[in-house]
Amino acid sequence: MFKHLVCRGRFPFIIGFLVTVLLGSFSANADSIARQWNELLLQAIRNDYARPTVHARNLFHCSVAMWDAWAAYDNDAYGFLNNEKLSASDIEQARHEAISYAAYRVLKVRFQTSPGAEDSLQRFDDLMIDLGYDIQFSDLDGKSPAALGNRIAAQVLSYGYKDGSNELNDFIGQDYKSANRFHPLIPELEGNTGLYEPNRWQPLAFDLFVDQAGNQLVGPPPFLGPHWGSVSPFALHERDAERFQRDGVEYKVFYDPGAPPLLGDVGDKEYHDGFMQVVEYSSQLDPTNGKLIDISPNSRGNNDLGTNNGAGYTLNPKSGQPYAPNIVLAGDYYRVIAEFWADGPDSETPPGHWFGIANSISEHPKLLKRIENKGSLVDDLEWDVKLYLALGGAVHDAAIAAWGIKGWYDYVRPISAIRYMAGWGQRDVDNNESYHPEGVSLVPGLIELITPESIVSGARHAHLAGPGNSNVGKIAAYTWLGPDAISDPVQDTAGVGWILLQNWWPYQRPNFVTPPFAGYISGHSTFSRAAAELLTAFTGDPYFPGGLGEYIAYKDQFLVFEKGPSKTIKLQWATYRDAADESAISRIYGGIHPRADDIPGRMIGERVGINAFEKAVQLFGN
Repeated sequence: MFKHLVCRGRFPFIIGFLVTVLLGSFSANADSIARQWNELLLQAIRNDYARPTVHARNLFHCSVAMWDAWAAYDNDAYGFLNNEKLSASDIEQARHEAISYAAYRVLKVRFQTSPGAEDSLQRFDDLMIDLGYDIQFSDLDGKSPAALGNRIAAQVLSYGYKDGSNELNDFIGQDYKSANRFHPLIPELEGNTGLYEPNRWQPLAFDLFVDQAGNQLVGPPPFLGPHWGSVSPFALHERDAERFQRDGVEYKVFYDPGAPPLLGDVGDKEYHDGFMQVVEYSSQLDPTNGKLIDISPNSRGNNDLGTNNGAGYTLNPKSGQPYAPNIVLAGDYYRVIAEFWADGPDSETPPGHWFGIANSISEHPKLLKRIENKGSLVDDLEWDVKLYLALGGAVHDAAIAAWGIKGWYDYVRPISAIRYMAGWGQRDVDNNESYHPEGVSLVPGLIELITPESIVSGARHAHLAGPGNSNVGKIAAYTWLGPDAISDPVQDTAGVGWILLQNWWPYQRPNFVTPPFAGYISGHSTFSRAAAELLTAFTGDPYFPGGLGEYIAYKDQFLVFEKGPSKTIKLQWATYRDAADESAISRIYGGIHPRADDIPGRMIGERVGINAFEKAVQLFGN
């Protein structure tokens, strides 16, 4: 059915993303040629290192190659890099061939050093051979569709070598130096009071690091893409960029949101409250507490931009009927959205996730393929090449905007900040020996001081007393118990309970913990809102086809590093923006971002998506 949306839990299965009725098998021959190459690209991303910036760029550049090949046979369309105009007796077949050679040549180069290269490169070859094309044909000269495709690919690859990404040196931000490079966090050890600069990103040190795509790496992962603000964009405007200097290194920042909250400086209270909200959200990752919530569009979504104030929708505008309630265990829902939007093992990373969503939308039987919902219906190929160009441009620009800000502000992640503050003690009572101005505020039932009374036999902190009651005066938190509570991910659920807050873990795998780059601003928030705005504009409708998008996470088959969900859950969204907002807030439940990272990402993502669509429309021509 929707073959790109395969479960990323422990038992692979195929799900219906947008509809709840089976539509039957969807064969490769039914896909446009652009869709076939996009599917291979998404699979190659799943087999590669998890680098959202790099893969947003790959998605965009492959989309450019396919668009420029299509546009060469349309007198009104403008290519992004190549503006040749050719004729052919069979336009459809010429486009088919030119697109294939253009995509093939780009992807063969882009994934030649991937950890999944053997599989991915063979897939590229196999598709070309199945299509009847000669993979040895590499000529650039002449008017044949194959030569045109090769020329376009050569232009895309040449463009990429000088676009500021540092592709030839494996995308390394060579001049960046972490302020905490000599003080990495070792997650298996207690505390983090040795953190040198609590407002800046801190590397994590592992014996073995496993990235979001499941690849094993040795040593502290370096900051991914601190220089990405200087990469050549699709539709970002120079008037919206500023340049800053730190340690002799220039950082280019689009849509500068200003500094994030800083501990001991401007925004100290928001710094504290935002990171403690992450702890609070972690305390809700327990399905055994029996709390039920309605996650249908009847009661969720319809937020104002930059808020979570929505109360849902009175009616489904497509059916004219109310949305049916969807009552689930809150602890299951929060765990599922943290995992679904995390884009973990074998995923296509956040930008690719939105391509998957777009492909599902394109398959929906209720979708009418009219761009902007105006004019005549277009065929599948025209729809796909235009959608991919616009969406690829949006996620590529979202990466540039978000990572430009990440590189410049170099902001701390929750695991570093929470452990750091907790290690110092509490900040409420200054005549107490546990007081420190950079400590945490106490919240009864959530964040408490360990006392002689709270560690007596049968008391709530008894198990936290430590040797010789050495933990008296430290901070306890009622939150997700972390990976030490899981012996067997197939059988165990960590649950929620009292732990030393200085040992807090995000809701992630213990050999991944947190993405290897700064937090502010959230990439998920930026990618997702940019994609949602783009899909809204491109389809001419903010709503999913039929007024409802869905994803099913089956009981005990979806979660990766612990058992769950305890019951099958169906995620639901009325609009693309609702899905984007859920993606954004999921990162707080996952322990990856505080709200200060989230909201600016949503605001910037909206501007990125709108600009990308306007640029794409210009290239579409009349």
